[in-house]
Amino acid sequence: MTVLDARALNRATLARQLLLERAGMAPFDAVAHLCGLQAQEPQEPFTGLWSRVRAFDPASLDALLTGRHVVRTHLMRRTVHLVTAADALAWRARHDPMLRQRVLGTYRRELDGVDLGELAGAARELMADGEPRTMTAIADALTGRWPGPGRRALGEMVVAALVPMVQMPPRGLWGVRAWVRNTPLAAWLGSEADAPAAQGTDPVGETLVRRYLAAYGPAASADLRAWCGLAGLPAAVAAVRGELISFRDERGRELLDLPDAPRPDPGTPAPVRFLPAFDNAILGYHDRSRIIDDAHRGLSVEGARVVLVDGRVSATWTVEAGAVTVSPLRDLTGSERGEVVEEGGRLAAFLSGGESDGVHIAR
Repeated sequence: MTVLDARALNRATLARQLLLERAGMAPFDAVAHLCGLQAQEPQEPFTGLWSRVRAFDPASLDALLTGRHVVRTHLMRRTVHLVTAADALAWRARHDPMLRQRVLGTYRRELDGVDLGELAGAARELMADGEPRTMTAIADALTGRWPGPGRRALGEMVVAALVPMVQMPPRGLWGVRAWVRNTPLAAWLGSEADAPAAQGTDPVGETLVRRYLAAYGPAASADLRAWCGLAGLPAAVAAVRGELISFRDERGRELLDLPDAPRPDPGTPAPVRFLPAFDNAILGYHDRSRIIDDAHRGLSVEGARVVLVDGRVSATWTVEAGAVTVSPLRDLTGSERGEVVEEGGRLAAFLSGGESDGVHIAR
């Protein structure tokens, strides 16, 4: 079986993640290809798409949100993701058990004795008036009936798990700061989420395997689960295995992939790319060594924005008053510093609306 070293995996990841070359696709198609973008920080998807899509205009993503073509909702790993409306409807039921278990993992003691079916029914009845509500307002309305758990536990369980919700605009629009106001997914899109599959079948799981490999492969089953957080995927992998090809990584793990997916030559040059906080190019794997050194792995869950140099996380970045500051994690060569300044200047201009292209490399 062919062994793919870290550099080969890195270049494959960059190609699948639209980071080896900016794609000439529409933002909607990029969101769909990437199986959504991590969006718990509402402005971060704009940088994520800017780094991936040629001539990206933030107004195009605003239009997708207000036009209800993409939504912000709890999905993979119980985190807020920006996904297409179609994927939200198709995937939500498959994620429901995981969402509940993850909330219970945090609030099991507080929610002990609460009938979650009754809580879900009460929450649906509350939201049936069509009035968007913050999580706090939802919890306040329910605490009279369930005073024990506390507002945080009730709100998290309802909004993140029991009732499929979307975060309504203006939350998530370019340059806008707004409270999270939730409304049911079905009300916002005019369609109920797809029903769970018949017992013993997992068509959504099989779709997720294919879609994940198209955007993240080659990858191990453990990587797939780390990306979505779902249990029961080995059966889905087994069901589509006949469509896939296999490799090994340098540690001997089996990696699965789609036969015709891009696997560039490991020597392919990789441009400097600035990634937003919590980008799935990093978080979408159990073994993240293909793109980030183990010594810096913590940055990916701490919300640091990172810079890829030669395809690997080599610096962090911040922005203030329109100027980008880059803090290297290793010594950069002269040419690498030049590339970082050039791309950082373009990023500064994007974030400032053309008012600044300032870049500073610390130390």
